Amino acid sequence: MSTVSLEVAGGVGTIRLDRPPMNALDIALQDRLRELAGEAGQRPDVRAVILYGGEKVFAAGADIKEMLEIDHAGMVDRSRALQEAFTAVARIPKPVVAAVTGYALGGGCELALCADYRIAADNAKLGQPEILLGLIPGAGGTQRLSRLIGPSRAKDLIFTGRQVKAAEALELGLVDRVVPAAEVYEAAHAWAARLAKGPALALRAAKESVDVGLEADIDTGLAVERNWFAGLFATEDRERGMRSFVAEGPGKAVFTGTEDL
Repeated sequence: MSTVSLEVAGGVGTIRLDRPPMNALDIALQDRLRELAGEAGQRPDVRAVILYGGEKVFAAGADIKEMLEIDHAGMVDRSRALQEAFTAVARIPKPVVAAVTGYALGGGCELALCADYRIAADNAKLGQPEILLGLIPGAGGTQRLSRLIGPSRAKDLIFTGRQVKAAEALELGLVDRVVPAAEVYEAAHAWAARLAKGPALALRAAKESVDVGLEADIDTGLAVERNWFAGLFATEDRERGMRSFVAEGPGKAVFTGTEDL
């Protein structure tokens, strides 16, 4: 049985994968993931999001037994739905952190790539082993991995299918922080909770400006930045932030985070 849940507390939403023993990504789980990503993006009580697979494993990849039953014609349609599910996660208009425990391989690694920030356990292993099956990453790995760590490093991982331990993943830039295995979720929650108190619309603007800029030419990216920058001057959070800075110095503002443009 495939289970993905969204649990919300204190402005932080945790999208939890729970398909023992390895959180293999089957069709039902991927479809549910897309639904919950959309819900997390729309709910005003969710200000930041954690992707989490539990204490033992993030996600060890696709359900290969299920994939064996899908022929070429079926995968033509299914591959689009697969990418759409992961893109829905990547486009959650709020800060997203992946709490990576154990294995994050294949689709699991691709899911972690959809986050804005990745905190890994010191015993985590990540990789794109699809080439060992005669395949390539199909949920965005060839695109997001190369954008994150550069094309030559991405090609090394994709061409060889090798797994990298947490220390090497940190060196490559595949993860942003490594902590003891028992502290992964706590560290991810602290990161998310801090941002959940920030100016939600400005955070959305920052995320969209960076992401759009990576996918477009610099003039387009600058236009997106310029439009958001000017637009934020119409918000209460901007006024709160600037007045607080003048009166009390940086980092003292209390934001409402509830505005929309």
